[in-house]
Amino acid sequence: MKFSISLPTGFEGVMYPIPFVDPSDFVRVAKLCETLGYHSVWGNDHIQSQHYVRELYPDTPPSFYELLTVLSFCAAATTTLEVGTALAVQPMRDPFWLAKTAATIDQLSNGRLILALGIGAYREEFAAWAPRLAPKAQRGEMMDEGLELIRRLFTERRVTHEGKYYAVKDIEMYPKPKREPFALWLGGHNKPTIERTARLATGWLPGWRPWPELAEWIKLLKDRAHALGRDPGEIEIAPQFSLTIARTAEEAEKRYMESGLVAHRKSLAYTGRDLSKQVVANLVGSPDLIREKVEGLKQIGVDHACALMIPADSMAEFEDQVEWFAKTVL
Repeated sequence: MKFSISLPTGFEGVMYPIPFVDPSDFVRVAKLCETLGYHSVWGNDHIQSQHYVRELYPDTPPSFYELLTVLSFCAAATTTLEVGTALAVQPMRDPFWLAKTAATIDQLSNGRLILALGIGAYREEFAAWAPRLAPKAQRGEMMDEGLELIRRLFTERRVTHEGKYYAVKDIEMYPKPKREPFALWLGGHNKPTIERTARLATGWLPGWRPWPELAEWIKLLKDRAHALGRDPGEIEIAPQFSLTIARTAEEAEKRYMESGLVAHRKSLAYTGRDLSKQVVANLVGSPDLIREKVEGLKQIGVDHACALMIPADSMAEFEDQVEWFAKTVL
């Protein structure tokens, strides 16, 4: 199984204190992850704090770093480590410039970018970014149209598109991505995402779910890909989990439940996840328990424990968790 780490690009106030990360930390952690044998590092995509974060930190705005810029620096400083978006919010990014930026990073990194897209966890961010568009826009429609346009820009010589949300006219976008096929992943855990992934993507990056539910989604995706004439093995199953490792399972659970990540989970309760399962369903525990969990995830079809989120109070604690997990589980 592959393992990768989520960089704190947009998590201040969400699961980390404010301030938390220094710009120099990103490249240092990327180099550390490459040395320790991780497959990749990832960044999450926020433009501003959520409402509940503003209430928690009324006088201290968090720093959110643009993830593709951060990933380009990380790729430039490493040689084999892959870099990925977990997730880039497609409805908040112009498809042409997203495709152009992704293809450029892919070329400069010798094919080490994974572009994973989603519709965004917080509609309030979309409403703040596009107040004129938000009342009528359907982010799922934007996702479908934007995804199709990105795919055409990656593969066709010239593209003309006149859609509901986007338009280009006789445009040539070069260079195309170096990696073939390009690593285009989708995130989310609903039927439209399963359908999009089965048709178009090379990877699926959902958030954690209780394992029986996750197993059902994996089977549904593989069955749908097969029905569409695709080899299900071509789609990497890469759920995102949280990681808290400690000497005992009890200590790990205590640290996890006292972290800011729990409030973040509550703010996403509308997604329907059973929060009573969040400790057992994530990589929270002693080294032995986490190794058992990894074996269980392999059995239900998980290929990659992706963009592991590490709750911590400091970068020193964050990096200690990265090293501990690598030395006892990887």
